[in-house]
Order: sequence, then structure tokens, then C-alpha cells
Amino acid sequence: MTGAGPRIGIFGSAFDPPHNAHVALVKAALEQLALDRLLIFPTGQAWHKARVLSEPAHRLAMARLAFEGMDRVEVDAREMQRPGPTYTVDTLTEVQAESPGAQLFLIVGGDQAAALPSWHRWREILETAIISIASRDPSTLGSVQSGTEFPVSAVENGHFQPLRLPLMNLSATDVRARVAAGLGIDHLVPEAVARYIDQHHLYLAP
Repeated sequence: MTGAGPRIGIFGSAFDPPHNAHVALVKAALEQLALDRLLIFPTGQAWHKARVLSEPAHRLAMARLAFEGMDRVEVDAREMQRPGPTYTVDTLTEVQAESPGAQLFLIVGGDQAAALPSWHRWREILETAIISIASRDPSTLGSVQSGTEFPVSAVENGHFQPLRLPLMNLSATDVRARVAAGLGIDHLVPEAVARYIDQHHLYLAP
């Protein structure tokens, strides 16, 4: 891991659908981490999700609509095109190979950071990227670092960095539930995403 090259953020999610909290997180990461680029990765076959995700084509289209026009932000479809389960370490390795010398920042939520020791080849993730923990609670970073699963060297070498977020109690689960119930979501997702969901009849109750 080196800080000599460009600063590249990595943000992966199901984006089923992308919502306003995702957009706020991306804006915060660009500013607080001083990123030169932020790569958005809609997940493919996520190994940790029991729920069946919406079709990749829909999630990719919505992600592109959600982040369209944002400077330094790119939506990357490679995880959806990769056969088999999607692993973050593979994506990080590929991005690092494409941008030798770049400093990578893996942007995760507090719950994801706490579960990091259960991730596939998680120690390699710590060696490849700084883990930027997005949370509204400033104590999250300390609680994650105090976990006995993390090697002391990772904490001492600053492999974790907080990312402060505005207070937004919002999740994709909430958005899907409102659509299924026939309730409006215009205040929860970007306007273009709301139109896409309506046009393609996504998340309707059976």
C-alpha cells in the first residue's frame, strides 16, 4: 500500500436500489478523503446476501442514474460480469494492478467493518487498502479497532479511517418496502432512480 499515486475510493453495494444515503456517502468520501477517483461497484453474486437480488441489468442501470454527472465518480460493472461469488479482495487486487502506486480506500459501513474478519482473504484487504468506515457515530472506528480479530499492526499503521456522514435513517430495504406498499419514494432516491423503478415495475408486491 502506498500513498505516492492517486487516491482511489472503492464503494461496493447491491444498489437494490441506490438511494439518497448512497449519494450522500459518495459526496462525503470525495471531500473527506480527497479522492482523485471513486469507483462504484454494484455487486454481482454477493456471497453474504441470502436475499435474491434484482437483475444485474436493473441494478447497474439504477446505479448509473444515481451517480450520473458526479465529477470523479465512475460506475464499474466488472463484479457483475465476474462468474461465481463476488469477493472484494479480487476487485481491490485488480484496481491496484491497473493503477500501480495508487492509494486505495475501501468504503464500508460500520457493520461491514466489524464483520471484516469473516470476509474472504480479509488480511489481504488490510494490506491493499485503507478501510474507510462510514458512520454517523464517531465511536464506530474505536469499537471496530478494539475488536480482538484485527491484528495490532493494522490498527497502529492506520489502516482504518473514519468517514463522517449526515444523519440519514435510510436503507434499500425501506425503499423496497414502500414501493411494495404503494407508497412514494421520491424523497428517498434520486429522481431518475424513482422514475426507473416505476417504469420497470420493480419491487411491487406479488
